[in-house]
Amino acid sequence: MAAEPWDDDLTRALAQQFGNRIERYATYLGQKFLVAEMAAVRDIIEFLKLEAEFDYLVDLTAVDYPNRPKRFEVVYILYSFARNERVRIKCSIAESDRPLSVACVHATADWMEREVYDMFGIEFAEHPDLKRLLMPEDWQGFPLRRDVSILAMDNRWVKENLGIESGQ
Repeated sequence: MAAEPWDDDLTRALAQQFGNRIERYATYLGQKFLVAEMAAVRDIIEFLKLEAEFDYLVDLTAVDYPNRPKRFEVVYILYSFARNERVRIKCSIAESDRPLSVACVHATADWMEREVYDMFGIEFAEHPDLKRLLMPEDWQGFPLRRDVSILAMDNRWVKENLGIESGQ
């Protein structure tokens, strides 16, 4: 099933505010999403919070497409209690891109951005304290990148810190 166009008062307000910085508005199985330029994401999220009552950042994650020029897709999921509605904001980024942190808009982004950094290696510009969250600080690599072999996952760290051969 393909995504269908999404057009309502919210998309028209977003289009008026952000113009072509938002590339696409669509729904898939009733789930609304928009695809935006990386540089516009924080402004869009702030607009949705202040002007459209999307007051809760539910999740922030990423997807790795190692064969694409813009390797990662960063996905933000917002919820409006007043509207009882969710919306996803997606942006594609190259490996060297640093999307702006949205922790200044939603405090919940702090740990979510740290998790995305820890698992994928995506650095968020202006993050208040970007460091590993789940993996040990001296862990090499980023476990959720698709080009990382789970069998070769940091054998050095396991040997040095646990004193055993990896169970992989």
